[in-house]
Amino acid sequence: MTSSTPWQQRLSTGTEAIQDEMIRWYQQSRRGRAYVPDMVWGTLQTEAYATVILRRVVDFLDVPDDVPAGVAKRMERQQVLYDGEHHYDVVLGEQALYTNIGGPKVMCEQMERLLRDIDLPSLSLGVLPATAEVDVIPMPGFNMNDSGQVSYELVSSGVDITDQVELTLHDKAFNALSSAASHGDAAKEVIGKTLGFWSEMAA
Repeated sequence: MTSSTPWQQRLSTGTEAIQDEMIRWYQQSRRGRAYVPDMVWGTLQTEAYATVILRRVVDFLDVPDDVPAGVAKRMERQQVLYDGEHHYDVVLGEQALYTNIGGPKVMCEQMERLLRDIDLPSLSLGVLPATAEVDVIPMPGFNMNDSGQVSYELVSSGVDITDQVELTLHDKAFNALSSAASHGDAAKEVIGKTLGFWSEMAA
């Protein structure tokens, strides 16, 4: 089954409610996977980075402005990384490290956050090099949880998929992306190189 809900409907009262919904989604999912090709995964975002993202959401969709409350909820959801009860396999596209969210200072802080958290026991973080050969067609980012749901964030709506055949294909796709990604020290090297880039831009 596939369901789609317009963002302007889901965000009709602002960003706080949906961020609160996401907290429950993550708390209930002991294991999850995410592929995020062009921005940093929300559960690893710094407060400054998340503020820019939610500000753009509010302005683009023209929904009620409660950005500070939404950001506070997004920061609260990150506790799943530290409670010892959850584990997430995440693949970021290399472009995610270079997409300019808030300028060089914000990006430097975000790269430092990734380098600090990459060794968390709750996290397996890979970076898919821009030139990597992947055994799957290019696709938008998606989140998967262990209760049998895949979620997409499209321009105008959020899409949830629960059909088992489609879940199996997403599982296959994620495994292909993860296999082609750099992990461990290799991922740290890519992130460190990006930190150097933003540090030069900030100088």
